[in-house]
Amino acid sequence: MSISTRRWATAATVALLAPLALAACSSSGGGGGDEDSKSLTIWHYEGDDSAMGQAWAKAVDIFKSEHPDVTVKVEKQVFEQIQKNAKIVLTGDDVPDVMEYNKGNATAGQLASQGLLTPLTDVAKEKGWDKKVSGSLATTAQYDENGLMGSGDWFGVPNYGEFVGVYLNNDLFKENGVAVPTTFDDFEKALAAFKAKGVTPLATAGAEYPLGQLWYELVLHYGDRALVDDYQLFKNDVDWHGDAMTQATNKLDEWVKKGYIASDSAGLTAEDMGVSFIAGKAPIMVSGSWWFGRLASEIKFDWSQTLFPDNKLHPGSSGNLWVVPTNAKSKTLAEDFIDITLRPEVQNILGEKGGLPVAGDPASITDPKTKELTQNFADIVSSDGLAFYPDWPVAGFYDVLVSQLQSLVNQSKTPDQVLDGLKDAYESGKSDLLGQ
Repeated sequence: MSISTRRWATAATVALLAPLALAACSSSGGGGGDEDSKSLTIWHYEGDDSAMGQAWAKAVDIFKSEHPDVTVKVEKQVFEQIQKNAKIVLTGDDVPDVMEYNKGNATAGQLASQGLLTPLTDVAKEKGWDKKVSGSLATTAQYDENGLMGSGDWFGVPNYGEFVGVYLNNDLFKENGVAVPTTFDDFEKALAAFKAKGVTPLATAGAEYPLGQLWYELVLHYGDRALVDDYQLFKNDVDWHGDAMTQATNKLDEWVKKGYIASDSAGLTAEDMGVSFIAGKAPIMVSGSWWFGRLASEIKFDWSQTLFPDNKLHPGSSGNLWVVPTNAKSKTLAEDFIDITLRPEVQNILGEKGGLPVAGDPASITDPKTKELTQNFADIVSSDGLAFYPDWPVAGFYDVLVSQLQSLVNQSKTPDQVLDGLKDAYESGKSDLLGQ
């Protein structure tokens, strides 16, 4: 079983098209659809046994009970096909009324800028979605005329989330007499203690997203919300050789030199990393909440999940969005369905199954590990601590991050050279995106 990397790599695999003017339509949501429609077509790509799949099924049941005269058609789609063909599909007349779609500038933002999605600003206010989904959680729901997230109209509504944290093999900590860290200083002491006992402490992977997310955790450790806004939302220019970027890259280089990261990590995939941790070969893995279900079902040792120590900001975001295509025929019904997905009875299913609800109640969860995960996410959201993902700002940045950080692990580039490589790609992509 493999872990999907769609949460981080999507922006790198979808080319940004030249922004087009937003379609001339109001942001009231329901306008344009057939108000007398007696059918609702829903597209999503979640497995039936997943937390999201089970929650969506509950939402469909509720919708049917409240709209007995409406025919509901649920169509399962393939994620990659929707990513490739969304623009073509949504320009036609045979479109879904509501569909799950990925968030970010290169995906939902692109469709919004091309006038293919219905603005939902007024209905978000009317139904209180903007109260349930706010702060950094709402950033991926809003896009401006260029398709840049964080401002402008609402074009989608998330109802679950995701984040990157720290997974711990508690048995290895006990066996080696190492204290479980609660601060960053303790974290580094634990890395040194394991290495002194001949154990490589950090399971990671340089050929895919994990190493970049570890680097970004360090950037966030030394940085602040202003840096995130500059880096992700282009509020101001990014100082690539400023304190946060320099300290983070130097620290990762230091960890490589000290052997806290395996020398062969540059060539490992996320799957390699996860399998190693599941097999009990490493005491620490820094990665996303999407691993939780698999770890819970496959791990045989005592383990736990926590936030990166001392960080106030964390890689993560809302989950995918419910969007309403401009050419949808049943927009009001689509809005009713979206509203149902934010109700407690649906949100609590997400929570119980480890799906990280945006409006759920951790106290309603009975499984201790799932409750721990959900509470960690709730703590991030309540402190407005979501900082998105390191490859998001510009198209193609994922591959650059992977390549540059592989060079750091291989020790073929210095931290300054890595930062120069990242800066060049970032600034070029930013200029292309903004038409500068």
